[in-house]
Amino acid sequence: CALHALNNLFQDQKAFCKKDLDDICIRLSPDHFINPHRSLLGLGNYDVNVLMAAVQTKSCETIWFDKRKNIKCLLPENIQGFILNTPSEYKWGLLHFPFKRKHWIAIRRIKDIYYNLDSKLDSPESIGDEESLFLFLQKELENGEKELLIVVSQEVEQAGTWRRNSDASGNLSTSSDQHSANETATSNANLQPLDDL
Repeated sequence: CALHALNNLFQDQKAFCKKDLDDICIRLSPDHFINPHRSLLGLGNYDVNVLMAAVQTKSCETIWFDKRKNIKCLLPENIQGFILNTPSEYKWGLLHFPFKRKHWIAIRRIKDIYYNLDSKLDSPESIGDEESLFLFLQKELENGEKELLIVVSQEVEQAGTWRRNSDASGNLSTSSDQHSANETATSNANLQPLDDL
């Protein structure tokens, strides 16, 4: 699902293939017979290290969101997209195993609307505007097992313009020099059907 999440995030079915992610696994742990960054069977289930390394090949960076912070500290207009990591039942056919694996879900803005691009959905699910995005993410993060990754351009990561400033009283504000480095790329993208990614 990391492969689908990445391709959905970048809205390009050829952004990554299984071999790309397998090569990253080998690069991260070249001396291991059993690679710790993917499933034992080599069928995917890539870990966060692979996902983060893959994002870097697209001149982007991945930032862990600190769940102790107010979700409204984020500046979505400067964010390429989000990847939600959520526990999922491990099934093989009709067999259900007593442990969980992690499922990756891409979320991004396309033409001013945010979409849930979960590969388990039949089609992209509209979340709505920025306020709806905040509500969606806040609700998802109420489950302590879920984690949120923020994907931004390297320029935005270096400048720190993916988040609002807060003053001593904890109020959030946007400085006048913060602007959208990704606004054109994200607002002009065309929604790709999940089946194509």
